[in-house]
Amino acid sequence: MKEATQTPGKLAPPALNKRGANNGKGPKQTTSQEMERTPENQDKSPPTKKKPPSKASTVESDLFEATTAGASREVSTLLAEFAEVISERAAADISQMKELEDILTEARSLESYLKEKKNHLRQTLAAISAKLLG
Repeated sequence: MKEATQTPGKLAPPALNKRGANNGKGPKQTTSQEMERTPENQDKSPPTKKKPPSKASTVESDLFEATTAGASREVSTLLAEFAEVISERAAADISQMKELEDILTEARSLESYLKEKKNHLRQTLAAISAKLLG
């Protein structure tokens, strides 16, 4: 008796499958269940009926949806608060920058005034010194 060589990806026909319970008395007969499971007969077999979801899975689904909705609301709230805090900090930073620019402008103005005053004092001292010497 020839044995069928199996190639990867293909199954041997059910009639040539041998098992230890066969006792070597020829090819084993296949049952109708085995025939339905083989790839060649899948097109011929009726589709299996799917069970409707049980109450337990519906409750779990509802619980999951409620949990995800709650988590979504919480994440949205946290993101809104984060955006508000960032906005407040940005406004405070802009305010501080404006204040620092004003201080810098005032410091430059004061520096210019003091340089003018220094030059004026030099001129005055030079005039006094010239009168005393001369």
